[in-house]
Amino acid sequence: MSPSSMMEGTGFLPALLVISSSGTFLINYVIAIINGHIDVIFPYISDTGTTPPESCIFGLMTSITAMAGVATMYARYKFIERLIERTGGVRPVLNKIALGIGLLSCLGMNIVATFQETVVLPVHDFGALLFFLSGVVYIVLQTWISYQAYPYGSSKAMCRTRALISSIAVVALFPTVICAIFVGSSELRWKGDEPNYGLHLASAVCEWMVAFSFVFFFFTYIREFTRFTMTVKAELVEQN
Repeated sequence: MSPSSMMEGTGFLPALLVISSSGTFLINYVIAIINGHIDVIFPYISDTGTTPPESCIFGLMTSITAMAGVATMYARYKFIERLIERTGGVRPVLNKIALGIGLLSCLGMNIVATFQETVVLPVHDFGALLFFLSGVVYIVLQTWISYQAYPYGSSKAMCRTRALISSIAVVALFPTVICAIFVGSSELRWKGDEPNYGLHLASAVCEWMVAFSFVFFFFTYIREFTRFTMTVKAELVEQN
């Protein structure tokens, strides 16, 4: 897909989300490594945005990603809503539930960015759980919606691709959360001989898998989003 084709319709929305989320994960990782703040081998994503100056960049880029996520999820909601009007197939309540859960994941993302793990760990952990759990549920629901909307919304190949991505996210979510509970530490630097290092590594690896499952899932939106546009209509309300 060429860059120009991504800009057609509303294709720029998921493209912005993919670029900003990938940049948030990778840029902060590189900066944190250069500054010696984290381990090279699979730190938690939050670890890459805990210490200044990367914490400042992490907060800014995560906020941009959250806003892009809200816009993309709402555009997807309106697209499915219009598809329901024309073809049916998808229950409107399912579309609304998916939007609501998706917005919760964006809220969790902002909480993670605002409350660093080394400062307010309980709030940070709550935000991370909200983000990952709601995000996984959202992409599972959107996969279900894609199958229900077929063949009008997505191709069969795209439905299967989304099913594969969401399955990976679901499988990786459990060790991410469970191992993190047993680790119970906000330590940024780990040694291979520490008692909980294996659990930490398993949790961190699976966390990166879930995160990039989100990235690849939203990447599948781009082609569909080039098929429709959205407009904002302003009406003046006359005052008596």
